[in-house]
Amino acid sequence: MKSRFAVPSVVLLLILSVGCNRTHRYPMQGEVVAKNAAANEITVSHGDIPGFMDAMAMPYRVKAPAIIQEVEPGDKIAAEVVVNGNDRSDYWLDNVRITDKSGRGKMRPQPGSSMLMPGAHVPDVALTNQDGRRIRLSDFAGKAVLVTFIYTRCPMPDFCPRLSSQFARIHDELKKNAEDYKKMHLLTISFDPKYDTPAVLRKYGLTYLNGDEAGFKHWDFASTNQSDLHSLAQAFGLQYAEDGDLITHTMNIVLIAPDGTVANYWGTNWTWTELMESLQHAARVNKSAS
Repeated sequence: MKSRFAVPSVVLLLILSVGCNRTHRYPMQGEVVAKNAAANEITVSHGDIPGFMDAMAMPYRVKAPAIIQEVEPGDKIAAEVVVNGNDRSDYWLDNVRITDKSGRGKMRPQPGSSMLMPGAHVPDVALTNQDGRRIRLSDFAGKAVLVTFIYTRCPMPDFCPRLSSQFARIHDELKKNAEDYKKMHLLTISFDPKYDTPAVLRKYGLTYLNGDEAGFKHWDFASTNQSDLHSLAQAFGLQYAEDGDLITHTMNIVLIAPDGTVANYWGTNWTWTELMESLQHAARVNKSAS
C-alpha cells in the first residue's frame, strides 16, 4: 500500500531543483574605493565574508542605478552579497546602504586613477614569459590580444582559477580555426613576480594547456618588475595589495586592438564566449582595414 504522505518523484525533483537554484546572501561591510558607472560596478575594500571569501578589495555589480549615482569613493557601506546558488562566480550587491560619508575626497589616489580609455595606446613594458624570454606588448602588433591578471597561489576558485579556466576555453576554441589562431593572442600577467618565476608560470600554464607546450605560441604567461607592474595596474584600472602569501586585487580583462590601443574592458560581468567574440571581431576589423 502506498503511503498517503509519499511525495511524487516529479514534485521531489522540482523541490530539489528549486533548492539548488536558490541564491545565497552574505552580509558585508566595507569602504568604496572606486566606482565604474558605465559597468554598474563599485570596488569595495571589505573584511572577511564568512562562507564566501576572505578580506579583499574587489569590484561588485550593483543592479540599482540610483546606488551607483549615489555612492562615492571613501563612503563606508553596508550591503548584502547575493550569490547565484549554481554559479559562485555570479554575484552582485543588494540592499546597499551608505553608513558614513565623511571619507569622501580624503582617499589617496588609487592605482587605476590614470586608467586608459578605449583608443589610448598601452604602455610597452617589458615582460618575462614562461620560457624566461623577454617580450613586450609591442611584439604582438597586428594581433588582437586578450590580457588578464592572476597569481598562481590564488586560493579563491572563483577568481584567478576561473579566469585561467575561461581563457583555456577560449584558447581551445580558437585552435579550431587556423586563421583566427594566428591573428590573436592570449596573455596572462602575474601580480606576484617574486613567486611566479618562469618555471612556476610554465608549470601553471601547462595545467591549462592540457600539457601541450605548443600552446605557448599563442598564450603567454608572464611577469614583470614591480615598477612596470604598477604602471600596468594604473593603465588598466587595477588595484592590488600584498598580505603575506595572499594578494588582494580587483579583476579586469583588457582587449588590446592590433594597433596597440585599448579596445575594451571587462570586470566581473562577462562570459568566455563574449570575450572570444570580441577578440575575433577586433582581429577581423584589423584584417578588413589592411
